[in-house]
Amino acid sequence: MNLVASVFILALASFCQALENGLMRTPPMGWLAWERFRCNIDCKNDPQNCISEKLFMETANCLVTDGWKDLGYEYVNIDDCWMAKERDAKGRLVPDPERFPSGIKALADYVHSLGLKLGIYGDLGTHTCGGYPGTTLDRIEQDALTFAEWGVDMLKLDGCYSSAEYQAKGYPRMTRALNATGHLIAYSCSWPAYQGGLPPQVNYTLLTNVCNLWRNYGDIQDSWDSVLSIVDWFSENQDVLQPQAGPGHWNDPDMLIIGNFGLSEEQSRSQMALWTILAAPLFLSTDLRSISPSSQEILQNKLMIKINQDPLGIQGRRILQEKSHIEVFLRPLSNSASALVFFSRRTDMPYHYTTSLAKLNYTQNAIYEVQDVYTGEIISGLKIEDNFKVVINPSGVVMWYVYPISYVDQPFSFLNQLYKADTKKFHPFPL
Repeated sequence: MNLVASVFILALASFCQALENGLMRTPPMGWLAWERFRCNIDCKNDPQNCISEKLFMETANCLVTDGWKDLGYEYVNIDDCWMAKERDAKGRLVPDPERFPSGIKALADYVHSLGLKLGIYGDLGTHTCGGYPGTTLDRIEQDALTFAEWGVDMLKLDGCYSSAEYQAKGYPRMTRALNATGHLIAYSCSWPAYQGGLPPQVNYTLLTNVCNLWRNYGDIQDSWDSVLSIVDWFSENQDVLQPQAGPGHWNDPDMLIIGNFGLSEEQSRSQMALWTILAAPLFLSTDLRSISPSSQEILQNKLMIKINQDPLGIQGRRILQEKSHIEVFLRPLSNSASALVFFSRRTDMPYHYTTSLAKLNYTQNAIYEVQDVYTGEIISGLKIEDNFKVVINPSGVVMWYVYPISYVDQPFSFLNQLYKADTKKFHPFPL
């Protein structure tokens, strides 16, 4: 029996025991430490930026006082390097006593007192990626119970220092262990990222019943090239990936790096728009204590968040790649609405792109209104055959929220009834 087949059988044995936890019916939103703060444990020389309870408490405060929480950013997620180098005498994971002197339970209580949720990190292997104690198979139930006793709301389980067979046993086993605690804990799996992200090594039918979200691809870095590599991989494999996303189970292209050092303002707008089209989790990884007003404006765009959180939970797709290096992405939304992103890979100058809704696969005989997600500009009375032009900056986007305002070629009584029942839900969105 080959390795892929044996791994599949091991995982399938756990399938019937996986339970729906009812969490993350829309893509989760919050803050995650890793990309910006990494494994900085030098609190003596860099107390503002080291992995410590101070960092997470101050970030939680920012989420509340600066309006993030009210928009849906609710998770405060610890990543690697929070632990002591050894388990305690009873074999339990413990936080570093100098950097987390109050303990994780006290940190969770503080986060909860602000109306937020706390996420934590573990690794299904002998060690975490940063060299801290891993969760071996014999420790899964103990660690799940520890996290529940602390009041943790989300677990990200990495996969360093383990094998494919080990992961096939361990990831579903952690699902059962979390469920058995009786405390609801959302579950983020890095499993597919360690197996190439694609079938046959990755069984997405199983995965959607084991994890609430999963990392498919490598870690994002603070660069535009990294963002592009993720967009390319998700687009090239969209036929496999797109059907897997939906309420309670999401593809995760990794963190938003907006507000850091590697993206221009145009590129920041592009990442936010493209992640929204992908129905991606929105996990900020920047210093919210010093974020610029322009980055905050991008990340707090209310219409963008409304689109990301659409209850249908359909992941969008790239539908066109033009010779002009313009790409078009489309995401269906509830109530017959949709989102369009016109994305430029050009590096020379703003490009004037002309098209029509008909050329973008719109077939419904309707009259549409569109709202520019970033500028708020409204275009009304657009028919599918009408040509329109958008001007897209290099490495930038134009993003539209598209919704029908009336239907043509229908009896007037039917049209009037439909308008009252359906399109009254649409109006220009206040930005």
